[in-house]
Amino acid sequence: MAGLTFDLTPRSVPPVQTPYRRIVTQIPAPESLAVLEDLRRYEPVAMTGQPPIVWDRAVDCQVYDAYGNMWLDLSSGVLVANSGHCSPEVQQAIVDQANAQLLHNYCFPSRQRAELTKLLVSVAPPGLDKVFLLTTGAEANENAIKLARTWGQLQGGKRKIGIVSFERAFHGRTMGAQQAGGSPSQKEWIVNLDPGFHQVPFPDGYRTEDTSFDLFLRSLKAKGLEGADVAAVIMETFQGGGADFAPVEYMQALRRWCDDNGVLLICDEVQAGFGRSGKFWSFEHYGIVPDMIICGKGISSSLPLSAVISRHEIMDLYPPGSMTSTHTGNPVACAAATANIRRLLKLDLVGNAAKRGEHLAGLLQGLQAQFGKVIGAIHGKGLVAGIQVVHQGSKEPDSELAHAIVERAFRKGLLFFAPVGFGNATVKVAPPLTITDDMLDDGFVALREAFAEAITDLGR
Repeated sequence: MAGLTFDLTPRSVPPVQTPYRRIVTQIPAPESLAVLEDLRRYEPVAMTGQPPIVWDRAVDCQVYDAYGNMWLDLSSGVLVANSGHCSPEVQQAIVDQANAQLLHNYCFPSRQRAELTKLLVSVAPPGLDKVFLLTTGAEANENAIKLARTWGQLQGGKRKIGIVSFERAFHGRTMGAQQAGGSPSQKEWIVNLDPGFHQVPFPDGYRTEDTSFDLFLRSLKAKGLEGADVAAVIMETFQGGGADFAPVEYMQALRRWCDDNGVLLICDEVQAGFGRSGKFWSFEHYGIVPDMIICGKGISSSLPLSAVISRHEIMDLYPPGSMTSTHTGNPVACAAATANIRRLLKLDLVGNAAKRGEHLAGLLQGLQAQFGKVIGAIHGKGLVAGIQVVHQGSKEPDSELAHAIVERAFRKGLLFFAPVGFGNATVKVAPPLTITDDMLDDGFVALREAFAEAITDLGR
């Protein structure tokens, strides 16, 4: 389903002045229109889906334009700025590396890449002892699929190539990643789908009410699949579209099934890793260890970087020079990521996410109590949550209302990215892990107002 576009017509809105939000112009700011119009003229339409704020700078939990407005950011720039926007440590690491006059080195060795890969192994579970650095989450997912299929064939021959993933999943926008994804509309362009990709229901308890592991087994049987046909099960540790977690017992049963059938379990932690859910890795909530971790976004809280982390016998399947990427472990991005991870650990931002997550959960419960007629479910842990907006009396997603809520929040100095998930109707809450309870309280004042106004204006 296509997303909606935000109106570029400047609108007079009530001024906002709190310690964390400030609106002093029409929205969008009239002075920003030239930039916004240039972007719409020179970029694809697909790039027009976010609230029309021309970012001038972003610091910690605030985003500023150049015209006096300040937003409280509950997006983290799509779950990237885990340690806060432009933290002093990350900013200085980037500046120092640029000043060192090494901006690119392809796959030639670098100290920066060595430091980061060693650090990532140290924070990964024991046994996951090698790291391949890439640029985006989609690229890392593609690499994980390649490794999994190669491994599968070594274990079980040409038959063992199946990649099992989940309905409503998202793993990126490249061909392999979209085939692993669980949204049929997003892969219509491919036409000739790889028959080795299979989706099964994700046990979120809302869209899929049956959360038993027996549903997984029945789904494989219905597709004519046995363990001997499957190279890997790949899943978002929580489904990004709704911040949906699977039951612990389901995940532990899945781990056992993978072990019994020689199947790799891959956790896509691109959104979920680096403290987002109140654990360093979100799979820790399940009491399991995957065979492979895919990570990105919050790895640097800034620059493009991703990684695949796994055992050496899997990571070393390809000979020298045959599994590389042009910007593998860019030295500036590596410096940023190393500083970011050290900051996360030093300030215990993972612990802060857990503590602030308890406060966020209370605010979300209050929101659902007030607007329950249009909120189907709220899922999440730590500092990630998905508010699923529905038509009253049903589970049908209401993308128009969700969009209106985000737009009205934007006019009040509260920033979300556009609605995501099933039917593009989930308002995602994902602030930097540095956020405080006072900031959350202030933000929810605006969010409650946005809900009330959107419901009234749309006659819901």
